[in-house]
Amino acid sequence: MKDLLSVYAPANRMRMLAVAGVLTAAIAVVDWWAIHYISLGFLYLFPIIIVGGFLSRPQIVGVALVCAVLQEVFSNLPQNEAVVRLGFSSVGFIGTGLLISEMVRNRRIVLKHVEELEDQVKLRRDLEEQLRALVESSPAAIVTIDSEGKVVLANEAANQLLAPSGPALQGQAIGGYLPALETVLKTQSSRAFRTTLQCTGMRSDGEVFLAGVWFSTYNTISGPRLAAIVVDLSEDLRNREELSLDHLLKNTRILMSTVAHEIRNLSSAVLVVHKNLSRIKELETNEDFRALGGLLQSLERISALELGAAPTQNGEVVELTSVLDELRILIETTYHESEIKVEWDIQEPLPLVWADRYGLVQVFLNLAKNSQRAMTSTETKRLRIAASEENGKVAIRFEDTGTGVVTPENLFRPFQRGAQSSGLGLYVSRAIMRSFGGELAYEPRSEGCCFAVVLPLHVAAEDAVNA
Repeated sequence: MKDLLSVYAPANRMRMLAVAGVLTAAIAVVDWWAIHYISLGFLYLFPIIIVGGFLSRPQIVGVALVCAVLQEVFSNLPQNEAVVRLGFSSVGFIGTGLLISEMVRNRRIVLKHVEELEDQVKLRRDLEEQLRALVESSPAAIVTIDSEGKVVLANEAANQLLAPSGPALQGQAIGGYLPALETVLKTQSSRAFRTTLQCTGMRSDGEVFLAGVWFSTYNTISGPRLAAIVVDLSEDLRNREELSLDHLLKNTRILMSTVAHEIRNLSSAVLVVHKNLSRIKELETNEDFRALGGLLQSLERISALELGAAPTQNGEVVELTSVLDELRILIETTYHESEIKVEWDIQEPLPLVWADRYGLVQVFLNLAKNSQRAMTSTETKRLRIAASEENGKVAIRFEDTGTGVVTPENLFRPFQRGAQSSGLGLYVSRAIMRSFGGELAYEPRSEGCCFAVVLPLHVAAEDAVNA
């Protein structure tokens, strides 16, 4: 039937209608010639079958009526039953034509649906191949886990991460490698969810590592499943902790150097007083007075220790635009919650500077938080951060609409009365800036407050090192 119905393709329409017309005429001629011998009216079914696949329903009815009339005209049957025969012939021809029309129409619908299904299957196959290639080539470990906690799919990176020297992960229980994921499956509700976690992982050889996991759950006809992307964060953790320790020691050294400088000033003043008191004869032989002098000299020697490094040793080449982008990420959410508008006026491009990247971020954060506190009670809340090259250096200004500074002369002195926390923020920030050759300065404004962070250019720092 499929092969027979294929003749009703739209490309064959004109040719087949011509064949139907010729066939109808031929049957009519033969029927007229054989009128006294036999009636050939039943042969009109063949042109009806042909046109049924190409014409509309009204057209089919018209052709069927014509064929019924031709059959009756060239038949040698009693005329008193002509109307009955004409009615039956018309019904038969019309029914045949409409049947063929419906069969062809349904076939076309089915063929169109089959083509759509084939296109969808092909598209799905292509997508599956692309997804499989993506998963297999991914540098991150990707695993799929069923409701029983067994690995359904694992790419090459997953096998290298979790079972570098053991059997393939597929079919094994994930609990032996990432127990946290097994716990997630056991406590999973019917609602699918997506989240991240950090947990302890274990390789097949017993080595423990810190795993970062991005996973999502989903439901299938086989039950709930979990898909996860796993990365080894152990190296990042070690680098982060080493970097934190390095900066802690560096900032501690800076702070101790600045505190030692203040103690040295006080010790010098006390030594002058001690020297003046030593002129009193009554104190020359006093053992406690002599001991006090020895303690003061020891204190001066301790405070004179040089703990700081040269600016060229504390700094490195820094791309300032990326540091400011990092600052924007760190502060804008908090400022938005506090209903403070942040305006950025950054010169493009900014030259490379000489600084300590981590220390610079700490200074920027301290200035931004000071501005946020200063604008808590003000009606206008706006912080403007501007960066530009000026006189062979780069200046970054933090200008806010806060309450301003009452006593600017005491800004960079530690342990100020009325200061937030210990009052060491600006004191330490300026010490950090000076540790790599930069400067932190206060610039008076009629309203609000402005601090300028001044950084040497990378070229100027290189010249200082070469000199």
